[in-house]
Amino acid sequence: MQNLKDKVALITGASKGIGYGIAEALLKLGVKVAITSRSQESADEAAKKLGSDVLALASDVKSAKSQQEAVDKTIEKFGSLDFLIANAGVGHFAPIDEMEGEDWHNVIDTNLTGVFLSVKSALPALKKSKGYIITISSLAGTNFFAGGSAYNASKFGLTGFSQSIMLDLREHGIKVTTIMPGSVATHFNDHEPDKNKDAWKIQPEDIGQMVCDLLNMNPRTLPSKIEVRPTKTSN
Repeated sequence: MQNLKDKVALITGASKGIGYGIAEALLKLGVKVAITSRSQESADEAAKKLGSDVLALASDVKSAKSQQEAVDKTIEKFGSLDFLIANAGVGHFAPIDEMEGEDWHNVIDTNLTGVFLSVKSALPALKKSKGYIITISSLAGTNFFAGGSAYNASKFGLTGFSQSIMLDLREHGIKVTTIMPGSVATHFNDHEPDKNKDAWKIQPEDIGQMVCDLLNMNPRTLPSKIEVRPTKTSN
């Protein structure tokens, strides 16, 4: 069991859903947490609900400047950076003949390039702390489906990116894991979670617990890719 108290985590896209669940879980272990959202208002609202000294940042993962600012402000606030949880993601689903270029670029730029920018911004600090990068991919990163060209491409790419940098960065003492969830009860793609109808799905706190388990694992052990599914297929 690792002592995570006063370690510092930056979680992208954490105003709700999986990112929020991860923040909640890490705070219980004494980790200092910075969360980002595309709007300052959403980030502030989430930080208020988390009920601790959480740093709330407006940040767009599609912008290298914005990501660097998020990292710099996190280090300015807490003094270091130990964990990057690259969670921010979007989805747009349509057959290829109906897929607009703007939607394609938004999904790829957020889900894939956005993680690249987050990692690049955080790397100098993570090399110092010999930290941990966890990316949130999806089972859509290995399982394709109709109407999923942009989302599949982004998540297949993210899974490959994460596995490649895992090999690059372990030489620097940095761990990299990608978590690939199936159906999660979140607000993703404008879905409004229903406590009863979505009870069969993975819950955000389940992913939060998984992140804590990874960070607590013996330093000699590196789970590089984790697929996680609901026990049931539906209600």
